[in-house]
Amino acid sequence: MSPPAPALAKPDAALSWAELQLLSSDQPDPGLGPTNAQANLRLFGQPENALRVTLFRDHHAWCPYCQKVWLWLEEKQIPYRIRKVTMFCYGEKEAWFKGLVPTGMLPALQLDGRLITESDRILEALERAFGSLGPAMGDPEVLQLRQLERLLFRAWCQWLCAAGLGPRQEASAQAAFGQMAAAFQQALELQPGPFLLGELSSADLVFVPYVERMAASLAYYKGFLLRRQYPAIDRWFAALEQRTTYLGTQSDFHTHAHDLPPQMGGCYASGSEVQRQLAARIDRGPWPIEAPDPETSQAEPAHSAAVALGRVLKHRAPILARNPAGPAGFDLPLRTALTALIRGGALPPPPGSAASLRYLRDRISVPRDMPLHAARRLRQALEATAALDPQDGALQGPAIPVAHRRDQDPQPFLQTPPRVLPLA
Repeated sequence: MSPPAPALAKPDAALSWAELQLLSSDQPDPGLGPTNAQANLRLFGQPENALRVTLFRDHHAWCPYCQKVWLWLEEKQIPYRIRKVTMFCYGEKEAWFKGLVPTGMLPALQLDGRLITESDRILEALERAFGSLGPAMGDPEVLQLRQLERLLFRAWCQWLCAAGLGPRQEASAQAAFGQMAAAFQQALELQPGPFLLGELSSADLVFVPYVERMAASLAYYKGFLLRRQYPAIDRWFAALEQRTTYLGTQSDFHTHAHDLPPQMGGCYASGSEVQRQLAARIDRGPWPIEAPDPETSQAEPAHSAAVALGRVLKHRAPILARNPAGPAGFDLPLRTALTALIRGGALPPPPGSAASLRYLRDRISVPRDMPLHAARRLRQALEATAALDPQDGALQGPAIPVAHRRDQDPQPFLQTPPRVLPLA
């Protein structure tokens, strides 16, 4: 006979770990169902002996070139195994992978035992083995669009990554980017549907990773809302967001804004009032940052808070251990915020805990940790709880690094904890 469930804490008290566990969402097998960042094996109903493909991608689920290949495999439903590797930005790359790929380049893919690197070469090899997704990578129309993507990428970099731009230079860089964004919009408008060549194809997947990062970074650093400026690009994103394949790989503005600087060699803010206001909302909420929502067309799923709670509970030990307050100092503040997450409202945390709560708020990563809406719920609960700190509700946590993201080292989350923490 099962023991009776514990009575829930008073409405003005933080729930215990056992009580929170009762209220969390079940964690489904990540290898089954919709696309997700936690899976290590995707079979799509086929036997494991049908596997021909192993994808090597980053633990962080952030690498743009990995996202392109990841999406292609999910769209085509090719059975594949995933082996995750640390990008150098986040920690030391695993020795076993450097032995396999001395350059450390991601993604890498094994197809029938043959190792392939560089994302476009990988897609071409997959097309030869399994057929193309729409027109092939070497189709003349696709080649022309691939060239457009590179020109758009260059214009974005020249606006985002140039330091010390004066007002005229800023306007010139924005205009050059706008010209290429308009060319992308024009290519989208050639078809009656939302995608580049009719149905979703590899041509669209070539654009997905960096256009997603453009939308996020330009909002944060330039105060420029890409989807609002270009309706066809917004329709394209909205159509992608109807697909569980894309939703499972999609990141959010906060994650991209803070993971891009070390990858790009720096991202530079325009300093305008609009830019400062948008950046503050992306960092601190409330979310969505504007109406209509510039990040996603998808309404929030009903169980986002429970999903967020389940993901925190799964990684409770390293979350507590890595917080600057330490496990003992962060235990009650975290339970207080999670109580707000799952019950609504907010409770005052222990005095002096605002910085530790905001440290976690700033290090939730989408889609690595959880989907976009679940991350919003958790960030909002952490922020609302921190703001009620009776000692100093304005205190911020340690700044997010810009030269690296070693504060996001995945290794502690991959190791079995030395002991099982009690639920009570």
